[in-house]
Amino acid sequence: MKKTLIACMLATAVAAPATADTVLGLYVGAQAWNMETEGGFAANEALADFNFEDETNSSFYAALEHPIPLVPNVKIARTTLDTAGVTTLSGTFTFGDEVFVQNSRLTTTADLTTTDLILYYEILDNDLISLDIGISGKQVDGDIVVTDADTQQTSMESFDEIIPMAYGRVAVGLPLTGLGAYAEGNFLSIDDNTFTDYQAAITYNFIESLAIDMTIQAGYRVTSLELEDLDDIYADLEFEGAFIGLEFHF
Repeated sequence: MKKTLIACMLATAVAAPATADTVLGLYVGAQAWNMETEGGFAANEALADFNFEDETNSSFYAALEHPIPLVPNVKIARTTLDTAGVTTLSGTFTFGDEVFVQNSRLTTTADLTTTDLILYYEILDNDLISLDIGISGKQVDGDIVVTDADTQQTSMESFDEIIPMAYGRVAVGLPLTGLGAYAEGNFLSIDDNTFTDYQAAITYNFIESLAIDMTIQAGYRVTSLELEDLDDIYADLEFEGAFIGLEFHF
């Protein structure tokens, strides 16, 4: 699949007109994401649904664009997906080597991080519309800790996987107003494992000069994953919520 994606991208880049900037461009941004979490996980297919508290997490990214033909642009993004909650079990729950009985009151802490390395091409790049396509490697790593609040019975599972994904981004602008919007996402579905990560936002470019551009973002982001025996973890989780961000273009 990865070879096919790369071949298609190269063919499109050769056929498309050269619309990229003629000089290097560096984009650096940060977002604060008010995230709510739904779903559950287990060490087998018998998933338990958990109650999670709303959390404010962060995302940082940097992208380097250049005018060199056929060489992809590069973007690196890092997002935290930390969450916690307390749940009373409606049935028996297995996690790691531990079995938790019905009516146990479980404290759950998930410390998760995703890191994306994205290689992409600018198919279109003008004041009205821009279109990027590419591939990404999404590293998902972290720890999930489950503790019985009464007996202190505890189980922890760690995982660290790199997932190849398709990447796309489209942005539109209203010339002379500073207003714009974009939609961006990663997607992968292999066998019974599905991972999606997408966001959409309205933007306003409030500083534009020869030295630096500054743009504020307000949008919504959704990250969902369905895992079947990934590092001995089964999961069906969704993280979603509104975010605000600030981007610098040098």
